[in-house]
Amino acid sequence: MRAQNQGQPFAHRCRVYFEDTDAGGIVYYVNYLKFMERARTELLRAGGFAQSQLADQGVLFVVHSCEARYFVPARLDDELLVSADVIELNRASLRFRQQVRRAADNVLLCEGQFLVACVRADSFKPRAIPAALNAAFASNSGVSQLSAGE
Repeated sequence: MRAQNQGQPFAHRCRVYFEDTDAGGIVYYVNYLKFMERARTELLRAGGFAQSQLADQGVLFVVHSCEARYFVPARLDDELLVSADVIELNRASLRFRQQVRRAADNVLLCEGQFLVACVRADSFKPRAIPAALNAAFASNSGVSQLSAGE
C-alpha cells in the first residue's frame, strides 16, 4: 500500500548543544540522523506508543535504509524543528520523509528519507505492524489516503 500525505507532518522541537557540533562550531553531519530518530520516536509517543512498551510486546522498529541531503549548517544554540512524515505505509514497513529546519527562520537545513522495518524483538525477523499502530500512523501522521499498490 502506498500512502499519500496531504496533512501537516509531525514536528519535534530540539536545541543544538555543544556536544552536537564539530570543531568548526556547526552540527556534525551524523547528528542530523539522531535528531530525525528522536522525531520518529516522539511521533510514536504522541500516538500513545512508547518504544519501551512496544519492545515489551515484542515489536521493534529498525532503520533499513536512509538517505540524507544537507543544505545549510545548524549552529550551537539553534532551535530546530524536525518533521516526521509517513509517506508510505506497508504491511511490515514505513517510509518517512523528514526535514530539519531552523525554527527562527524556517530555513531547510537537512532532509532525508528513512525506510523503517517492523521486526520481532526476539528474532529481528520482519513482522506485520500491529493494527492499532498501523491505524495510528495512518491517522496521526497525516496519512490521509491509503491506496492499493506496491
